[in-house]
Amino acid sequence: MRLTKLEHACLIVEESGRRLVIDPGGFTSPLVGLHDVDVVVITHEHGDHWSPDQLREILATSPGALIVGPPGVATAAADFTVQTVAEGDTIEVGPFTLAFAGSRHAVIHESLPVIDNVGVLVNGRLFYPGDALTVPGFPVDTLAVPVGAPWLKISEAMDYVTAVIPARTFPTHEGTLSEVGLRSHADRIKGATEALGSEALLLRPHESVEL
Repeated sequence: MRLTKLEHACLIVEESGRRLVIDPGGFTSPLVGLHDVDVVVITHEHGDHWSPDQLREILATSPGALIVGPPGVATAAADFTVQTVAEGDTIEVGPFTLAFAGSRHAVIHESLPVIDNVGVLVNGRLFYPGDALTVPGFPVDTLAVPVGAPWLKISEAMDYVTAVIPARTFPTHEGTLSEVGLRSHADRIKGATEALGSEALLLRPHESVEL
């Protein structure tokens, strides 16, 4: 299984020549000409995790792609057909088995509503929590760790790694950080990961790794 990290929160997973796209949002370069997409997972409704333009680009070349997300995404993306998923659900689409964990976005501020958010485990190997620090009830091989967000402190991200105990980590959700900030945050995640005896990766946009 091949993982490619794009800008900010968007990931592409390839298996057996087919593709899964996670959170194609407005902080990510347009996904023009992306073929062989079986499924798009949108963890929540915020614009840095999905946009109508990104979905239209994907569907233009993969018109049969299934879009899945929690109820809040189905409401926000009402112009598209969205299959709703929730914590505890498992679905199979092409070569992808997707298990979902978590239900709510992390609190940004008490004055702001807490929206739906669901994390996804892909083929038992990659867990991506969206905008939450969900500790799933299953082992995690590779954990995508949010490192920069209005709702997040780096100490919380470090504690998240320690709580999940993954075999491998890499930072994501870095679009709000400067280059210096990303390096600093990535070093903290690396330290927390290596303290577990696990492997810490730093994937730049459009870099890939085999999982």
